[in-house]
Amino acid sequence: MHTTQTRPGKRSFMRPINRFLEQWIPSALTFAIVLTFIVAILAMTLTQTSPVDVVVSWGDGLAGLLAFMTQMCLILLLGYMLANTGPVRKLLGWLARVPSNAAFAYVFVFIVAALACLITWGLGLIVGTLLAREVAVQARKRGMKVHFPLLVAAGYSGFVVWHMGYSGSGPLTAATPGSFLAPALNDEVIPVTETLFSTWNLLAAVSVIVVCSLLFFLIRPRKDDPIFELPVHVGSEEHDEADDPVVTPADRVDASRILTLALGAALAVYLVVHFVQGGTLTLDIVNWSFLALILLLVRNPFELIHLTKKAASNVGEILVQFPLYAGILGIMAGSGLIELFSNSFVAIATPVTFGVLAFLAAGVVNFFVPSGGGQFAVQGPIMLDAADQLGVDPAVAVMAVAYGDQWTNMIQPFWALPVLAIAGLKMRDILGYTFVTLLGSGVVLMTVLVLVSL
Repeated sequence: MHTTQTRPGKRSFMRPINRFLEQWIPSALTFAIVLTFIVAILAMTLTQTSPVDVVVSWGDGLAGLLAFMTQMCLILLLGYMLANTGPVRKLLGWLARVPSNAAFAYVFVFIVAALACLITWGLGLIVGTLLAREVAVQARKRGMKVHFPLLVAAGYSGFVVWHMGYSGSGPLTAATPGSFLAPALNDEVIPVTETLFSTWNLLAAVSVIVVCSLLFFLIRPRKDDPIFELPVHVGSEEHDEADDPVVTPADRVDASRILTLALGAALAVYLVVHFVQGGTLTLDIVNWSFLALILLLVRNPFELIHLTKKAASNVGEILVQFPLYAGILGIMAGSGLIELFSNSFVAIATPVTFGVLAFLAAGVVNFFVPSGGGQFAVQGPIMLDAADQLGVDPAVAVMAVAYGDQWTNMIQPFWALPVLAIAGLKMRDILGYTFVTLLGSGVVLMTVLVLVSL
């Protein structure tokens, strides 16, 4: 989908920011390539790493996150598929008719996207974008003018709470026996009741949603501002039932709901047994939870195949870029650059300020390596060791890194790729608005980390 060249509406204080972003922010792939060279130069100038060692670390690192890449791409794939099942699309269509005015539309899209991201980030990313599009279509039908880039930015901004919910990879890793964080935890685990489901984390999530909702209300275009509407030729993307022709006996099997329903029920039983027997919540269990839902909601294998093909097109660019970021992680880990960044914050920390400094360090690292699990693999043990030396609750260390990881996603284009593909926009179209989310959420999260450390 391509947008028209009507000048987007912006509040006066945001115009310089957006003008700069429109002119100077490159594509996400170019961003990843440029970052690779920047990190390589930093490694050679700030550490004792030679150019050859940098190249070797980079090359060795390219395959370093393949297992995690599969888990992350599966979350995105399944999230897209779930969001495009018939029942969920009908729900989104109903939700899109709820906003009665433009101001409420931006806030509503953000809240729904944030709640979906707390369930799973893959679902939230797609739901936020599809809902933004549906709201724009319904608004046009009612003669209500809404600024489409701001709607999309609101949908993407829901991602700012993903690491505080059901699919938070860092806290889930800390809760998994034998994970790469186990040595730093003396072979123990941190149950999700002390991280994801702790009272202070739940209150933090609610506070971020409330503050960012208010910000979206405040930065909305006013009545006399020009706005950038959804193009008139673009309508609702109706759910495609994928009614393939049923000709042969094999086609009748593919068109039967029995197989997908039975498999979904079996997977649901497995999940129930897993938790009844004391199983933990892990990234794999999150993926199987949503696969079970998809199997139960689709009509037949035909529809499942159709949804998979549609979802795969949104995962492709991420698959190309993930090895590049894994290579960046390889340079940072091999040269000691990541320890240098993290330890520079930790060296001046106290038990009260540790959470905030760990949060800022994680935010910086995430900007270079936008992978929650990959970041925890290197930075997690460092922060947990520092927390132990300072007498800080390890749950605070885990959530501080998690908060920092999700925080700078608002200005890091990597995870916005599927959102922008669906919306037909570029990162610079929404970055000015997501920067506001970065500011608002950052204040809330740092305040919470200080309060929980007192």
